[in-house]
Amino acid sequence: MLEKLFQLKAHNTTVRTEIIAGLTTFLAMAYILFVNPTILSATGMDKGAVFVATCLAAAIGSLLMGLIANYPIALAPGMGLNAFFTYTVVLHMGYTWQIALGAVFLSALIFFALSIFKIREWIIASIPLALRSGIAAGIGLFLAIIALQGSGVVIGNAATLVGIGDLTKPGPLLACLGFIIIVVLEARKVTGAVLIGILVVTFLSMGIGLTPFTGVFSAPPSIAPTFLQLDIKGALDISLVSVIFAFLFVDVFDNSGTLIGVTKRAGLADEKGNIPKMGKALIADSSAALFGSLLGTSTTTSYIESAAGVSAGGRTGLTAVVVAILFILSLFFSPLASSVPAYATAPALLFIAVLMTSGLAEIDWKDITTAAPVTVTALTMPLTYSIANGIAFGFITWTVVKLLSGRARELNAALVVLSILFVIKLGWLSA
Repeated sequence: MLEKLFQLKAHNTTVRTEIIAGLTTFLAMAYILFVNPTILSATGMDKGAVFVATCLAAAIGSLLMGLIANYPIALAPGMGLNAFFTYTVVLHMGYTWQIALGAVFLSALIFFALSIFKIREWIIASIPLALRSGIAAGIGLFLAIIALQGSGVVIGNAATLVGIGDLTKPGPLLACLGFIIIVVLEARKVTGAVLIGILVVTFLSMGIGLTPFTGVFSAPPSIAPTFLQLDIKGALDISLVSVIFAFLFVDVFDNSGTLIGVTKRAGLADEKGNIPKMGKALIADSSAALFGSLLGTSTTTSYIESAAGVSAGGRTGLTAVVVAILFILSLFFSPLASSVPAYATAPALLFIAVLMTSGLAEIDWKDITTAAPVTVTALTMPLTYSIANGIAFGFITWTVVKLLSGRARELNAALVVLSILFVIKLGWLSA
């Protein structure tokens, strides 16, 4: 049955190899079980329900990817997207988390339509590669400021906007220790470095009495507080168009980048770098995001950590199915998840920020018409506390600078139209 479903022999792999690869991928991305509930609970969502939604969304998404596309790519609620959901849409813009879930649903619905009608290729082709790198870096810097603030390393300052926190307190010290542990373990190629860092800080915190120990195993909490609680009608408000677009935009490019990177490493792409089953993979991905919003979590997306499983030999969808099974089993670890403090998940956010900002190395910094928009994009996100604002400023700056520099040939209709819409949107917000 497994041979018929996943074509193991054709991909030169075995059941044992695929199981090991699935376990490797799961360990590399299991930190989301602790990080996602911590971030989303800041909106007022029930932390236990979000934990269950995270497990189920990851399981359903990974299962769909494995069965529909037969790719060794796992899914879970995306980093950056969960921060945008919480800190921009809910806490900054003032929408309820129910409306934010409605926006996630609508963006996933549009993504699904784009996947079916193959419009995705046109959208991706319209956005310059350098601007995509700037957006990824900006999300990374946004996560970094959230991590530093949440751990108490950075605090507000009336005179200078931000300042350094009290580093003699246990929280900031443990966060710094956790970050060092993650980086060192990653440098030594230890599987699950991020997860280990989170657990070490959590258990140290319990050991010195900062965090109460509530157990490790129990029956899963109720998902009722978040299940089907999305407000689609509220999300149809015209003021949320840019929010829906931001969810869609980040999801489309995040998925495409992950699919390209992982399939290339697995040798599943053809000689031209094309991915044979990209359409099926995107349908699986957008379907997972739809299910996630219904369950009660931010956008579900493909995880670059799947590359860890590919490195361990994963070549088929059986790897993703194994990940799905492990996320189902994780439902019984809710007491441990509820015991993880913010300064234990902060190092994970900071580490993800490091990975996301690395794309800036690919920018042509000698071309000022490229360097300026990219820098504006990357810096605006953390400094305005909004991924949507960063995307808007980046598009506008890119279009205006290229146009006035006599390089209009580097623009396209999609860029110009989106830039005009962003100008109108930002003007409306200012008013």
